[in-house]
Amino acid sequence: MNQDMVEDDATRLALKSELLQCIDNLGLQQSLFPIPDNSIDKLVRQLESINPIPQVLQPNYLPSLFGNWQLVYASQGTIVTRQIASIPDFWGVIKIKRVWQTLASSSNTRNILASNSAQLELPILGEWQLQANGHWRWGTDEKTTTVSFDSFSMQGTKPFALSNWSFPELKIPVLEFLQKEALWITSYLDQEIRVGRGATNNLFVFRRDVTPST
Repeated sequence: MNQDMVEDDATRLALKSELLQCIDNLGLQQSLFPIPDNSIDKLVRQLESINPIPQVLQPNYLPSLFGNWQLVYASQGTIVTRQIASIPDFWGVIKIKRVWQTLASSSNTRNILASNSAQLELPILGEWQLQANGHWRWGTDEKTTTVSFDSFSMQGTKPFALSNWSFPELKIPVLEFLQKEALWITSYLDQEIRVGRGATNNLFVFRRDVTPST
């Protein structure tokens, strides 16, 4: 291992530690809502400049991309949290329990199966899970994909605060002509952290979920 690699590894470790500490200081309820933080954006840009896996979609690197990833920061919020933020006094109404993304291999070698999930706690109604299922598709660029979703689902996991009962999952397919594509760039990837950017440069920071399956 040459000196430059050693220095990059040390720099990455220090930047990641500072980044995760800044995100932890915000708290989950603030880090996922549209409240950009310039210090976090600066740290991410520094990490992106020493990305250890710049071509994340090369076959050899795909296993590092697959798995469950917790969303820990979204500079402009997410589709769900932007809707919530439009509700007056939403901080006291709806609680975000967690938001995560699951990526898996597909039979199509130029596709990745993707599902985006969110778990919410609602007044009176209890805990509910929302999920969007679709895929990433890419061409020759090995870090840029188009993302589209073909179904959405909703389920009461602890409705009315009843921990021993749940509603059946309600799945809603999206007709093909209604499916929209969005640009997605994976600008940083290592074994612990993943960074994605949308078409409007919305910044997303994910942390690998190492929670054992139950």
